[in-house]
Amino acid sequence: MSAGAPLLEVSDLTTQFFTRAGVVKAVDGVSFSLRRGEVMGLVGESGSGKSVTGFSIIGLIDPPGRVAGGSVKLEGHELVGLPPDQLRTLRGRVVSMVFQDPLMTLNPVLTIGEQIRLALEAHQKVSAAEARSRAIAGLAQVRIPRPEATVDFYPHQLSGGMRQRVAIAIALLHRPKLIICDEPTTALDVSIQAEILAEMKELVAELGTALIWISHDLATVASIAQHVAVMRLGKIVEAGPTLDVLTRPQHAYTRALLDALPSRAKPGEFLLRGGGVPDAAPPARRPVTAAAPVPGAPYFVADRVSKRFEARPGALCGLGQKLGLVQPPPAVMAVDEVSLVVRRGEALGLVGESGSGKSTLGRMAAGIYAPSSGTVRFEGRPVMSAGAEPKKLTIRVQTIFQDPFASLNPRMRVSDSIAEGPLAHGLVDKAGSAAYVRDWLAAVGLDPAFAERYPHQFSGGQRQRVAIARALAMQPDLVVCDEPVASLDVSIQAQIINLLMRLRAELGLTLIFISHDLSVVRHLCDRVAVMYRGRIVEEGPAGQVYDNPQHDYTKRLLAAVPVLPEAAA
Repeated sequence: MSAGAPLLEVSDLTTQFFTRAGVVKAVDGVSFSLRRGEVMGLVGESGSGKSVTGFSIIGLIDPPGRVAGGSVKLEGHELVGLPPDQLRTLRGRVVSMVFQDPLMTLNPVLTIGEQIRLALEAHQKVSAAEARSRAIAGLAQVRIPRPEATVDFYPHQLSGGMRQRVAIAIALLHRPKLIICDEPTTALDVSIQAEILAEMKELVAELGTALIWISHDLATVASIAQHVAVMRLGKIVEAGPTLDVLTRPQHAYTRALLDALPSRAKPGEFLLRGGGVPDAAPPARRPVTAAAPVPGAPYFVADRVSKRFEARPGALCGLGQKLGLVQPPPAVMAVDEVSLVVRRGEALGLVGESGSGKSTLGRMAAGIYAPSSGTVRFEGRPVMSAGAEPKKLTIRVQTIFQDPFASLNPRMRVSDSIAEGPLAHGLVDKAGSAAYVRDWLAAVGLDPAFAERYPHQFSGGQRQRVAIARALAMQPDLVVCDEPVASLDVSIQAQIINLLMRLRAELGLTLIFISHDLSVVRHLCDRVAVMYRGRIVEEGPAGQVYDNPQHDYTKRLLAAVPVLPEAAA
């Protein structure tokens, strides 16, 4: 292979899936090339074909899918049509892949060191001592602290960022010539994401490895890739140098993706003008039987709340603790004496890294967790009862969770999931429940005819709208939104943000919006509270906190946010 020749050449690649509804062209005539040391971003929404393109290159398309045509040449050698055993000799050694969720790809019953040893043994003979030594060196290369100890950990003992570093370390073991990263930082905090991006850029430069970075996050791609290709419906609709594509987009789809970003609009403005969810009016709110608010009481108050999580010992360990032979494990203080006031009609953003305590605080606000100490009150009354078995006392505080696929019962039709709560609390009777469900589905921009579908029959954005409809069908006044747009495409994210803003205006909702996406929080929220190690370290109007942060942690968070390049004047 000559020095100037591309490392990877993809020509007219076509990948098809055979379904009962007919043939689906997931990748439809895709062509591009990549040289050593280059980083190419492959962007687009879910279903655009970007991940299938990566799988097709590395030969991971399983029946009923197949690469139906085209060519993939690595160093001039054709990969399409290679027998499975020859492809296996290339994977990990010449070309590697880093997947979105390392917890799904790492074996939960093997230590990190054992998994690295197996990856090494797949392509060469190594002794146990050499495998351990190389495992420690590999973990150190991706900046994992104390690699000598971490090598003996199991995946569940590591944070999401550390697990993703392990996956990258495994991908780099044999110094491959090409690495394909499929949404590797989507669910990570901005600071962890920034660290991984910086490390990947250094490693690519050091090893001369070519990198394909697959993502729907345009700002992340802008910070790592020299070239970018935009995919839609299986085709590349625009490609070129990153700066040119993202500052002077030529295709209408690329412009629409950029216009959907909160950072491209003024805070509080609707995104994707002319698109998004239809403007269906929400159903009329029915009177809720509830205790009268305490006169003069603030709307929502968390007063010096703390939450400790203590491991429950097994029978033998419990006996050992009683006899004084075993020390109880230390309790984890997830939230440490936090006080928070939310005004009626306000949207409060709660931000911080994973483990900062923001989701735990949100669950105490919603009456899911009882605080270990302190009080949570809504309109002057406790959200939860006291005692050994506390129960939620109000339906006027509801929650929208991050993963609607996990929070919706897969065996229940959407109509039953939405109607279950209102029926149980007398907000609607059996005769009127079908119409009630249809009204709420229309209010969140879904076809009422979808009511009889199951959760798996919806896209990710549609499932999130179902989850929003289910929460709002309880006619709450305060909604805790726990990462509701994490992992959604930019256009779907824009639709959900528009929907929350519209419903907030029409229904007078109060929001506690928990997120690690700081641009979304700034766009949607009036005030921001920054959490670090279980405490609120900074709080104030969103514009003030973002433009003039006071705490060092807030400054670090904001500095880690990837930023799109500005268009030249």
